[in-house]
Amino acid sequence: MLEKIQFVKPEMIEARSMEIITEELKGRTWPEPEFSIVKRCIHTSADFDYGDNLCFSKGAAALGVKALKAGVSIVTDTRMAASGINKKRLSEYGGQVHCFMDAADVAEEAKNRGCTRAAVCMERAAALRENLVIAVGNAPTALVRLYELIQAGEIRPVLIIGAPVGFVNVVEAKELIMTAGVPYIVPKGRKGGSNIAATICNALLYQK
Repeated sequence: MLEKIQFVKPEMIEARSMEIITEELKGRTWPEPEFSIVKRCIHTSADFDYGDNLCFSKGAAALGVKALKAGVSIVTDTRMAASGINKKRLSEYGGQVHCFMDAADVAEEAKNRGCTRAAVCMERAAALRENLVIAVGNAPTALVRLYELIQAGEIRPVLIIGAPVGFVNVVEAKELIMTAGVPYIVPKGRKGGSNIAATICNALLYQK
């Protein structure tokens, strides 16, 4: 079986992976930076469904690139997503990553109110009173609360990356946030995850 192994220099593995993904897309392309986002989501997940389910509102990806390069910060709903974002690259542009999930007061407030910590985290994001990219990779309740805050005029993100994963209210929350009147990148359906949310952020950060 060893003869079937491709020996690729470590520094060339990602490039070779992207070549394979491009080949297997069989000529399908997207305008940049959408194409880079699609390929990186497939690279992260080995799931070509992202070639069909990723939805971009008009100009959202280009707007996200511009915002991050201008120093806009990112708020995530999970530590996993926060860990996966290239904070060094983001900091070079002047931005930072915020995640409020581990804050003791967030957990206490969520318990007292009978809501999720993710919903409270979106309120913490609104309280920052600054331009933000919101990257949700786990909790549909984060998107629902974010929608409510947008409608109330409490927050208006530069871009929403709405990629929660799962079965309960996931599809519905994604469809809701796509009607919020804010630029979005959303993998429709049940698929997504913190790794996908972080991957989309990084794909935007890596654009030349």
